[in-house]
Amino acid sequence: MTWIDLQDNNQHLLLKCVSGSRAYGLALPHSDTDIKGVFVLPQKKFFGLTYTDQLNSETNDVMFYEFKKFMELLLRNNPNLLELLGTPSGYILYKHPLMDSIRPEIFLSRLCKDTFGAYALTQIKKARGLNKKIMKPQEPKRKTILDFCRVISGQAAITLPAWLEANGFQQEHCGLVRVDHMRDVYLVFHNTQVQGTVFKGIQVSEIANEVSLSSVPQGLSPLGVLHFNRDGYSIYCKEFRQYWEWVAVRNEERFENTMNHGKNYDAKNMMHVFRLLNMAEEIARFKTVNVHRPERDFLLRIRAGEFLYEDLLQQAEEKIATVNALFDVSDLPETPNVETIDELLVEIREKFYAS
Repeated sequence: MTWIDLQDNNQHLLLKCVSGSRAYGLALPHSDTDIKGVFVLPQKKFFGLTYTDQLNSETNDVMFYEFKKFMELLLRNNPNLLELLGTPSGYILYKHPLMDSIRPEIFLSRLCKDTFGAYALTQIKKARGLNKKIMKPQEPKRKTILDFCRVISGQAAITLPAWLEANGFQQEHCGLVRVDHMRDVYLVFHNTQVQGTVFKGIQVSEIANEVSLSSVPQGLSPLGVLHFNRDGYSIYCKEFRQYWEWVAVRNEERFENTMNHGKNYDAKNMMHVFRLLNMAEEIARFKTVNVHRPERDFLLRIRAGEFLYEDLLQQAEEKIATVNALFDVSDLPETPNVETIDELLVEIREKFYAS
């Protein structure tokens, strides 16, 4: 069984819906159409050795959950699955009569404070991460450890490349000796100091993560004292790797939109922050899951980049505080009733196989 099989017929389906931006009422002309649904494995497959809990397309714009996993995720108050239960009727492509027994109010609990809130915080982190990448782009050519070394010269510490150039040296002809009891501090020597001596250089290659040490004749006076900023180099390597991995997989259309609105954050991520927090507030106040968003205009203004990043973060923090306060006084249960949900799971599966 594949996701395509579920797309083509309803034989194993409990639910199939248009989801995402179209169900939220936030779609733009170029928006994709996401499909989510719930299926029941054929009885032999379910009782066999291999259990398939999810089927999805390569791009994840079509995703079907096996009934057991669907119920498990609802038990945890997963936002995506609660939204699926609250899909507006106009976006439901197929619904088995057995799904009438699965109502959002059975599952809603105070867990939503954390699940919707955690999801919103994830979107904030994504927006922050993008803001950092835009503000600190990495040059295509990777720096080496030489760029993170400085040599004491008079009363100043100059970059190693500048020191090498000033002395007419090449790093390959230099040798380093570690200074005991001083982290990442080395004495610098050069081949010209001793006839016939060949030092190993400061780095063995441009991708080296450590400086290279050499054997130096005893009593030879160093030409300088070098410090390798190991921590700075480590941070740079991580940021360089993350930046170019992001460039390789980023959605160019969303990135162009981010650059065009000039606010340097992923506006779509920030839009979803407020959508999630507003939904969490409605769950705490009214015990309902409203998928189609009444504040559509405000959310689309966020997506269009009409607000400053810092202002949105402040509003999000205030909204989080409001949501937390509402859940603290809510009479929602701490968690859904496991026994009720377990009985419902068994009952519906038995009826489905019997039909």
